[in-house]
Amino acid sequence: MAIDTKKCVGCSDCVVACQTENNVPHGYCRDWIVENVSGTYPVVEMEFRSERCNHCDNAPCVRCCPTGASHIAEGGIVLVTHDECIGCGACIESCPYDARYPHPDGYVDKCTFCIHRVEKGQNPACVDVCPTHCLHFGDLEDPNSDVSLAMKDRKWRVLAPEAGTKPQLYFLM
Repeated sequence: MAIDTKKCVGCSDCVVACQTENNVPHGYCRDWIVENVSGTYPVVEMEFRSERCNHCDNAPCVRCCPTGASHIAEGGIVLVTHDECIGCGACIESCPYDARYPHPDGYVDKCTFCIHRVEKGQNPACVDVCPTHCLHFGDLEDPNSDVSLAMKDRKWRVLAPEAGTKPQLYFLM
């Protein structure tokens, strides 16, 4: 997924869509909006970012899971099998992106890129509802996918590259 930080206005439609689509309990979220203000008056810049699990290729949450409940599915989406999760929280502690939370039902939950929709050829709910079309999703190995085309001629960055997680969530600049 790539998020165009020049288009995101911080409206939180993605957050509400995710909560609704995935029955996320009130008071919890799988994605969130970050507002970053930098500079000093009169030269001030503001950036909004829609953040979530970074679906890392080298995911510490997967490596530290004692039951194997945290795993990487075919296609690279990091998932948690709820009935195998013992809720120990090791994955929460190991995530440098604070992308997991303890679900009230006793397991750890996180963004799944709405895998139930992706498997049907649909976009994640957050992508479909974004009014500014700042969220891009698809297969980076397909040069014609929405995400590949969005990143083709743009500078981008990832969060916490020093963590060595090889995150698959990109922020277009």
